[in-house]
Amino acid sequence: MKVWVKALSLLASVSFTLLAEPALQLEGQLTQGSLLRGKAPVGSQVFFNDIELPVSSDGRFVFGIGRDAPLEHQLTWQLDGKQHITPLSFTVRQYDIQHVNGVAQKYVTPPAEVTERIHRDNQQVRAVRQTVSGLNYIFDTPVMPAKGRISGVYGSQRVFNGEPRNPHYGLDVAAPVGAAVIAPLGGTVLLAEDLYYSGLTLIVDHGFGISSTFMHLSKFDVAVGDAITQGRKIAEIGATGRVTGPHLDWRINWQQERLDPALLPGLLMPE
Repeated sequence: MKVWVKALSLLASVSFTLLAEPALQLEGQLTQGSLLRGKAPVGSQVFFNDIELPVSSDGRFVFGIGRDAPLEHQLTWQLDGKQHITPLSFTVRQYDIQHVNGVAQKYVTPPAEVTERIHRDNQQVRAVRQTVSGLNYIFDTPVMPAKGRISGVYGSQRVFNGEPRNPHYGLDVAAPVGAAVIAPLGGTVLLAEDLYYSGLTLIVDHGFGISSTFMHLSKFDVAVGDAITQGRKIAEIGATGRVTGPHLDWRINWQQERLDPALLPGLLMPE
């Protein structure tokens, strides 16, 4: 039997919000970087701003906003010719700036001969993150994919060897090479590749446009197309790609929008 305990206190707690419209429920934090899960009356069409969301047969849906997204949005649902609009006001977040020295210069300023490889890597990742399947694992209670010290958080901006880089979009777990990485939710493996920046990288589809990315691995335990269950060992932590030490970089994506794994509703830590 699997036993789960509450996630580490340093991970943000997630609230359940009942909107002013009693027929519509929303679960998650109304803050930048958050993933939110909702439920509308069965048969509804649901829109986040002007984006129509996939809705399950029992009315469930999911969406999110990015690190620096505007704070004012709206959720619209319509049924039987009637439209209901719910304004959503998100809170702004503050992010840490991290200075990281000792990174190999080829990863800070890649040599010209790897530019094409980086371009191909980016195209591969973008293509698989377009997946919107009917899998419903994203509505399960997620668990942390690894045990270890949280060494990096979503939204922080890193300065490599004194040169500012793009913000960090993952949750880093520091652990030894070979430590187990488990599936935080069930899903299907979309990508298992050695990429220039992220090293051995897995992407797993959880359904409704939501995927997990696992980076800097040392070993894959699954292959593209594999159906995986929550808690299954899928890989081992490593130090591949642009790193200064072994760790897992775990990311949550809503298609191309990068969200904060720590804000997944109900996130648990494996005992």
